[in-house]
Amino acid sequence: MAVQGGGGPPYPVNQPRPVSVPPPPDGQQRARRVDPIAGTAFGVVHLEVPPATSGLAIGALIAGIASILVSFVVVCFGLLGAEAGWGAWAAGAFTVLAVAAGGAGVALGVLGRRQIRRVGLASSMRFEGKGLASAGLVCGILGLAIALIAFVAALTLQVAV
Repeated sequence: MAVQGGGGPPYPVNQPRPVSVPPPPDGQQRARRVDPIAGTAFGVVHLEVPPATSGLAIGALIAGIASILVSFVVVCFGLLGAEAGWGAWAAGAFTVLAVAAGGAGVALGVLGRRQIRRVGLASSMRFEGKGLASAGLVCGILGLAIALIAFVAALTLQVAV
């Protein structure tokens, strides 16, 4: 039996060396598989990567909710300022903000759903949060609709008074 090296444990030349994987320090990450490197005592460890919540989905939900909240400000200023003559101006300013937030919610929702749907390699990062992205998309559309309807109503009230 031929032995490699002089100081290490005797391993046969023609047989692969045993590969041992140390236990994970925190107990959360598990080795998916270990590929030994030929001729060494080392191996490539492929870890199980847990999915993460998509930041785009979270951003979509935040922007969509903000769009709905600002659209209610459009409704309030459009109704309160109609008699005084400043309601349409204030409603118009906040409509721009609501449309920007609603558009961001829709765009981030679409991008978040696309990111979550994408299939990568087995060892690559996976994302979750399809419900968050969908809710952000719906809230963004709803905020856009409320803001535009409220602005048209504010203009109509301003002209009628």
